[in-house]
Amino acid sequence: MCGVSALPSTSPYVIDVRSLPRRPGSMIEVERTVVVPERIGAEMIGIEAGSEIDLTLRLESVSEGVLVSGTASADLEGQCGRCLEPLSDGVTVYITELFAYPDSVTEQTTDEEDVSRLVDDEVDLEQLIIDLVGTELPLSPVCSDDCPGLCAECGVRLADAEPDHGHEQIDPRWAGLAGRFGSDSGDAPGDSSTDSVEGR
Repeated sequence: MCGVSALPSTSPYVIDVRSLPRRPGSMIEVERTVVVPERIGAEMIGIEAGSEIDLTLRLESVSEGVLVSGTASADLEGQCGRCLEPLSDGVTVYITELFAYPDSVTEQTTDEEDVSRLVDDEVDLEQLIIDLVGTELPLSPVCSDDCPGLCAECGVRLADAEPDHGHEQIDPRWAGLAGRFGSDSGDAPGDSSTDSVEGR
């Protein structure tokens, strides 16, 4: 076993494996920091373009190809799905993927979408990492499990609101009268005590 750095490539996700012998059991280790060219993630949270993914990988020759295993870790940026405040988090995904040799039985007998393939002695981890990160991210992330969200009436963040924060609710049946006469009086038509004995 020996430690090596992958050769530079036009894509930061591509790793050159020409230094890995095709003899089964041969293995190299790769540690690489990828600068993300395009954002990865869900609508509310993801790995932003320009941030870094740390790859710690083991590439092993097997009879049918190169088995890639290890981890990819990155910082996440997004918004709370309840209160819309910015939030930060992290994600680590675990990689185990066979990249089949061009002349292998696996490559010849498996549909293209069902197996990864070596191309020009390179493995391309881009789509694999995108898919793995996508399965790990919540569709509606929260800044805390007990985040109360936003006030439905005024939109203020309830975690920052005064303890007695609230809004007077007017019965919609009397909303028109409240707008005409003012809402200081809580009496509804027909409820006033001034409906006295007059007219009896």
